[in-house]
Amino acid sequence: MWLLLPLLGAAVLALPAQPCEAPGEAVAGPVRALSARLLGLAGDPARDPDPSVYLALRLGPEHSLRGEERYLRRLQDAFQHRYGRSAEVEPPETGRLALYLLGLQATCHPPDHGALRSLVTWLKFYLEEDWTGSRHHGHPLTSYYQYSLGVLALCVHRKRVREEVIRRLLAAQARGSFSHAGASATDTAAVAALAFACLERQQLVGARLAGELRAATRGARRGMEEAQGPDGFFGNVYSTPWAMQVFIATNSCQTQPGYSRAMDALLENLDAFTTAATMAQVLPVLHGRSYLDIASMRCQEEPDTLTPLSPEPQTEVPGNMTVHLVVECPLPQCPQDQLYDQMVPVPAGTSLLDVLVAATALGSSNFTFDTQDTPQGPFLSQVQGLEAQKRSYWQLLRAPDTSLQMGVADYRPADEETIILRLSEW
Repeated sequence: MWLLLPLLGAAVLALPAQPCEAPGEAVAGPVRALSARLLGLAGDPARDPDPSVYLALRLGPEHSLRGEERYLRRLQDAFQHRYGRSAEVEPPETGRLALYLLGLQATCHPPDHGALRSLVTWLKFYLEEDWTGSRHHGHPLTSYYQYSLGVLALCVHRKRVREEVIRRLLAAQARGSFSHAGASATDTAAVAALAFACLERQQLVGARLAGELRAATRGARRGMEEAQGPDGFFGNVYSTPWAMQVFIATNSCQTQPGYSRAMDALLENLDAFTTAATMAQVLPVLHGRSYLDIASMRCQEEPDTLTPLSPEPQTEVPGNMTVHLVVECPLPQCPQDQLYDQMVPVPAGTSLLDVLVAATALGSSNFTFDTQDTPQGPFLSQVQGLEAQKRSYWQLLRAPDTSLQMGVADYRPADEETIILRLSEW
């Protein structure tokens, strides 16, 4: 058991000069309001503490030092009991522990050396335990996304990573093995690229491996540029911030037009970020920061000027409505293009997730679906028995072809709106 970190005082962490500029004054207000809303959500004691929320607050230009102190204490309470010296935590929680270690690096007063060493040891253990899953499943027990976060966290703490651990990620990228498993292929490729860039920058590897990591990072960035859609997003609105962190971390945001297009797309769709997890995902890039910036933070005065903005309560809508639900599968492995077409009656104001639940209750419709819990909310993983895997995903569309920039739990269809669930490829 280790002691809580000391309260942050007047001396707090500051970031180095940033080569990637944040959006200009015209949109500074909405971005600041998003930070204030995240701070408001962070102050809700009913919500479980999330290390990514703390990271987003620490990477911003304005702060609520008292609010960040309280949130840090909640994180410590949650993690110190779970990862005490005699803790037994199964299955591996690679990504969660990695984010917590990143959060500790963002504090002005890190925990004592013994406590930090214990957490680092746990993370290294998780990376090895995680990899045992590849013998049976061909991928880590959790996912390459969490595995990459683990490598990134060790690097940011300037801890050496075994070459074999690094080469596992390099080989997975070369094979094109990054797929959903709780995170999109874009998310995974981006976090792996951040880990590669960090290992090279911190000079934690030899010259030969550094060259391979540099080439892999360039390849990942090039792949993101080629996959950028006409809407400006890398994959979708939620995976785009991860991809943009790669441009920031490699100082290429000013030379790549794809970055500015993606920033414009995010700013036009800020209303898609309604949960604490999604706000925490987008805010660092809106401030021109990446997780690699955590490694070079220094203690000095910070503006204590951010005040929390309480979330607006969800208003109840009286009455009922009907949603037209369609399931399409234009891929070769599907038995037919259209797998489902049904009008689904639901209460007015219902979320898309509740529409799907209502569809399963229709006696003659034979509709089935499944979701996976992710930090961004429920992820639609299976519809009509067909799973999203490899480079496929269930795309959410408003007819005829407008991509929904929200998850199933956040989007609320209008009356008589047609929603299409389409199995698509990246």
